[in-house]
Amino acid sequence: MADPALEAALAGPNPWLFGAIRIDMAGIGARLTPLCLLDGAGRVQIGLETYIGADDFFGAIDSIDAISLADGDEAPEIKLSLLPPSGSAGALLASPAMQGREVRILVGALNPATGLPIGQPETKFLGEIDVPTLVVEKGIRRLDLTIVSVFERLFEVEDGVRAQDGWHQAIWPAERGLEYMTGTDKNLYWGARPPQNAGSFGPARAMSSAAQAAANRWAGRA
Repeated sequence: MADPALEAALAGPNPWLFGAIRIDMAGIGARLTPLCLLDGAGRVQIGLETYIGADDFFGAIDSIDAISLADGDEAPEIKLSLLPPSGSAGALLASPAMQGREVRILVGALNPATGLPIGQPETKFLGEIDVPTLVVEKGIRRLDLTIVSVFERLFEVEDGVRAQDGWHQAIWPAERGLEYMTGTDKNLYWGARPPQNAGSFGPARAMSSAAQAAANRWAGRA
Protein backbone atom coordinates (compact mmCIF):
# COMPACT_ATOMS: atom_id res chain seq x y z
CA MET A 1 0.00 0.00 0.00
CA ALA A 2 1.36 3.40 -1.01
CA ASP A 3 2.16 6.01 1.61
CA PRO A 4 -0.84 8.41 2.04
CA ALA A 5 1.38 11.48 1.58
CA LEU A 6 2.80 10.00 -1.62
CA GLU A 7 -0.68 9.14 -2.92
CA ALA A 8 -1.82 12.70 -2.28
CA ALA A 9 1.21 14.09 -4.13
CA LEU A 10 0.63 11.79 -7.11
CA ALA A 11 -3.01 12.84 -7.26
CA GLY A 12 -2.05 16.53 -7.43
CA PRO A 13 -1.17 18.54 -10.53
CA ASN A 14 2.31 18.04 -12.04
CA PRO A 15 3.99 15.90 -9.35
CA TRP A 16 7.79 15.76 -9.42
CA LEU A 17 8.32 12.06 -9.99
CA PHE A 18 11.56 10.13 -9.67
CA GLY A 19 12.59 6.52 -10.16
CA ALA A 20 15.37 4.81 -8.25
CA ILE A 21 17.04 1.43 -7.95
CA ARG A 22 18.81 -0.18 -5.02
CA ILE A 23 21.18 -3.12 -5.66
CA ASP A 24 22.80 -5.13 -2.88
CA MET A 25 26.54 -4.81 -3.51
CA ALA A 26 28.00 -5.90 -0.15
CA GLY A 27 31.23 -7.81 -0.76
CA ILE A 28 31.50 -6.87 -4.46
CA GLY A 29 35.00 -5.50 -4.78
CA ALA A 30 35.66 -3.34 -1.74
CA ARG A 31 32.09 -2.07 -1.52
CA LEU A 32 30.10 -2.45 1.69
CA THR A 33 27.02 -0.36 0.84
CA PRO A 34 24.28 -0.88 -1.75
CA LEU A 35 24.36 0.81 -5.14
CA CYS A 36 21.63 3.48 -5.00
CA LEU A 37 20.94 5.21 -8.34
CA LEU A 38 18.37 7.67 -9.67
CA ASP A 39 16.94 7.67 -13.18
CA GLY A 40 18.33 11.16 -13.76
CA ALA A 41 20.77 13.70 -12.41
CA GLY A 42 20.53 14.85 -8.82
CA ARG A 43 20.63 13.50 -5.30
CA VAL A 44 17.78 12.27 -3.08
CA GLN A 45 17.95 11.14 0.52
CA ILE A 46 15.66 8.17 1.26
CA GLY A 47 15.92 7.10 4.86
CA LEU A 48 19.60 6.66 5.68
CA GLU A 49 20.62 6.09 2.04
CA THR A 50 21.58 8.66 -0.60
CA TYR A 51 20.46 8.01 -4.18
CA ILE A 52 22.49 9.72 -6.90
CA GLY A 53 22.36 10.04 -10.67
CA ALA A 54 25.77 8.44 -11.26
CA ASP A 55 28.11 6.44 -9.05
CA ASP A 56 31.78 7.35 -9.36
CA PHE A 57 32.82 3.73 -9.90
CA PHE A 58 29.78 1.78 -11.16
CA GLY A 59 28.23 4.44 -13.39
CA ALA A 60 24.60 5.29 -14.11
CA ILE A 61 21.29 3.81 -15.27
CA ASP A 62 20.96 3.45 -19.05
CA SER A 63 17.43 2.02 -19.30
CA ILE A 64 14.86 -0.08 -17.51
CA ASP A 65 11.87 -2.04 -18.76
CA ALA A 66 8.37 -0.80 -18.06
CA ILE A 67 6.82 -2.53 -15.07
CA SER A 68 3.36 -3.97 -15.61
CA LEU A 69 1.06 -6.12 -13.52
CA ALA A 70 -0.52 -9.06 -15.32
CA ASP A 71 -1.72 -12.57 -14.64
CA GLY A 72 0.13 -15.46 -16.23
CA ASP A 73 1.96 -18.71 -15.70
CA GLU A 74 5.45 -17.19 -15.63
CA ALA A 75 7.27 -15.28 -12.90
CA PRO A 76 7.66 -11.61 -13.88
CA GLU A 77 11.07 -10.31 -14.93
CA ILE A 78 12.51 -7.03 -16.14
CA LYS A 79 15.75 -5.89 -17.76
CA LEU A 80 17.87 -3.17 -16.20
CA SER A 81 20.84 -1.71 -18.10
CA LEU A 82 23.73 0.13 -16.46
CA LEU A 83 26.62 2.10 -17.98
CA PRO A 84 29.81 1.18 -16.09
CA PRO A 85 32.54 3.73 -16.89
CA SER A 86 35.45 1.25 -16.73
CA GLY A 87 36.27 -2.34 -17.59
CA SER A 88 36.90 -3.21 -13.94
CA ALA A 89 33.47 -1.90 -12.93
CA GLY A 90 31.84 -3.89 -15.73
CA ALA A 91 33.71 -7.05 -14.73
CA LEU A 92 32.56 -6.74 -11.12
CA LEU A 93 28.94 -6.11 -12.12
CA ALA A 94 29.01 -9.13 -14.45
CA SER A 95 30.75 -11.45 -11.98
CA PRO A 96 29.07 -14.68 -10.75
CA ALA A 97 28.89 -13.11 -7.27
CA MET A 98 26.18 -10.75 -8.56
CA GLN A 99 23.74 -13.57 -9.30
CA GLY A 100 20.97 -13.69 -6.71
CA ARG A 101 21.62 -10.14 -5.44
CA GLU A 102 18.51 -8.26 -4.32
CA VAL A 103 17.29 -5.45 -6.57
CA ARG A 104 14.61 -2.99 -5.47
CA ILE A 105 12.94 -0.54 -7.87
CA LEU A 106 11.31 2.51 -6.28
CA VAL A 107 9.05 5.29 -7.48
CA GLY A 108 8.45 8.46 -5.48
CA ALA A 109 7.66 12.15 -5.62
CA LEU A 110 9.78 15.13 -4.59
CA ASN A 111 8.90 18.32 -2.81
CA PRO A 112 10.24 20.95 -5.26
CA ALA A 113 10.85 23.44 -2.46
CA THR A 114 13.00 21.17 -0.29
CA GLY A 115 14.21 18.49 -2.71
CA LEU A 116 13.09 15.82 -0.21
CA PRO A 117 10.84 12.86 -1.03
CA ILE A 118 7.18 13.22 -0.11
CA GLY A 119 6.20 10.35 2.15
CA GLN A 120 7.80 6.96 1.59
CA PRO A 121 8.68 5.97 -2.01
CA GLU A 122 6.78 2.91 -3.20
CA THR A 123 8.59 -0.32 -4.08
CA LYS A 124 7.32 -1.23 -7.55
CA PHE A 125 9.46 -4.34 -8.05
CA LEU A 126 11.48 -6.51 -5.70
CA GLY A 127 13.57 -9.25 -7.23
CA GLU A 128 17.02 -10.70 -7.68
CA ILE A 129 19.64 -10.70 -10.40
CA ASP A 130 19.37 -13.73 -12.64
CA VAL A 131 21.74 -13.16 -15.56
CA PRO A 132 24.25 -10.29 -15.90
CA THR A 133 25.48 -9.70 -19.46
CA LEU A 134 28.31 -7.34 -20.36
CA VAL A 135 27.93 -5.78 -23.82
CA VAL A 136 30.98 -4.07 -25.34
CA GLU A 137 30.56 -2.38 -28.71
CA LYS A 138 32.22 0.54 -30.47
CA GLY A 139 32.01 3.43 -28.04
CA ILE A 140 29.61 1.57 -25.72
CA ARG A 141 30.10 -0.45 -22.57
CA ARG A 142 26.75 -1.58 -21.18
CA LEU A 143 25.73 -4.11 -18.56
CA ASP A 144 22.33 -5.77 -19.00
CA LEU A 145 20.86 -7.30 -15.85
CA THR A 146 17.90 -9.67 -16.03
CA ILE A 147 15.97 -9.18 -12.78
CA VAL A 148 13.53 -11.92 -11.84
CA SER A 149 10.84 -11.85 -9.21
CA VAL A 150 11.33 -13.80 -6.00
CA PHE A 151 8.48 -16.00 -7.27
CA GLU A 152 11.04 -17.51 -9.68
CA ARG A 153 12.16 -19.71 -6.79
CA LEU A 154 8.81 -21.52 -6.95
CA PHE A 155 9.98 -23.06 -10.24
CA GLU A 156 13.20 -24.49 -8.82
CA VAL A 157 13.37 -28.28 -8.92
CA GLU A 158 14.60 -29.90 -5.73
CA ASP A 159 16.47 -32.78 -7.37
CA GLY A 160 18.23 -33.65 -4.14
CA VAL A 161 15.14 -34.05 -1.97
CA ARG A 162 15.10 -37.39 -0.21
CA ALA A 163 12.91 -38.83 2.53
CA GLN A 164 15.86 -39.62 4.75
CA ASP A 165 17.40 -38.23 7.91
CA GLY A 166 20.51 -36.58 6.43
CA TRP A 167 18.62 -34.44 3.93
CA HIS A 168 15.84 -33.66 6.43
CA GLN A 169 18.28 -32.35 9.05
CA ALA A 170 20.17 -30.37 6.42
CA ILE A 171 17.01 -28.27 6.00
CA TRP A 172 15.67 -28.49 9.57
CA PRO A 173 18.66 -29.00 11.92
CA ALA A 174 17.98 -31.12 15.02
CA GLU A 175 14.53 -32.12 13.71
CA ARG A 176 14.70 -35.92 14.06
CA GLY A 177 11.39 -37.00 12.58
CA LEU A 178 13.18 -39.23 10.05
CA GLU A 179 16.03 -40.36 12.31
CA TYR A 180 15.06 -44.03 12.29
CA MET A 181 13.64 -44.14 8.77
CA THR A 182 15.81 -46.50 6.75
CA GLY A 183 13.42 -47.50 3.97
CA THR A 184 9.84 -48.11 2.96
CA ASP A 185 8.30 -51.39 1.94
CA LYS A 186 5.87 -50.08 -0.68
CA ASN A 187 6.11 -47.76 -3.66
CA LEU A 188 3.08 -45.85 -4.93
CA TYR A 189 3.29 -45.24 -8.67
CA TRP A 190 1.28 -42.09 -9.26
CA GLY A 191 -0.11 -41.80 -12.76
CA ALA A 192 1.36 -45.10 -13.98
CA ARG A 193 1.08 -48.82 -13.44
CA PRO A 194 3.81 -50.46 -11.34
CA PRO A 195 6.55 -52.21 -13.30
CA GLN A 196 6.70 -55.99 -13.35
CA ASN A 197 8.25 -57.47 -10.18
CA ALA A 198 8.21 -54.04 -8.47
CA GLY A 199 9.26 -54.28 -4.86
CA SER A 200 11.52 -52.81 -2.22
CA PHE A 201 13.24 -55.65 -0.43
CA GLY A 202 13.40 -59.35 -1.20
CA PRO A 203 10.55 -60.86 -3.29
CA ALA A 204 8.40 -58.61 -5.44
CA ARG A 205 5.40 -57.13 -3.67
CA ALA A 206 2.25 -55.99 -5.43
CA MET A 207 0.57 -52.77 -4.44
CA SER A 208 -2.44 -53.29 -2.20
CA SER A 209 -5.85 -52.86 -3.83
CA ALA A 210 -6.58 -49.82 -1.66
CA ALA A 211 -3.31 -48.15 -2.59
CA GLN A 212 -3.82 -48.95 -6.27
CA ALA A 213 -7.32 -47.49 -6.17
CA ALA A 214 -5.97 -44.28 -4.60
CA ALA A 215 -3.21 -44.05 -7.21
CA ASN A 216 -5.73 -44.54 -10.00
CA ARG A 217 -7.96 -41.80 -8.65
CA TRP A 218 -5.01 -39.37 -8.59
CA ALA A 219 -4.10 -40.40 -12.10
CA GLY A 220 -7.66 -39.87 -13.31
CA ARG A 221 -8.19 -43.53 -14.14
CA ALA A 222 -11.03 -44.28 -11.69
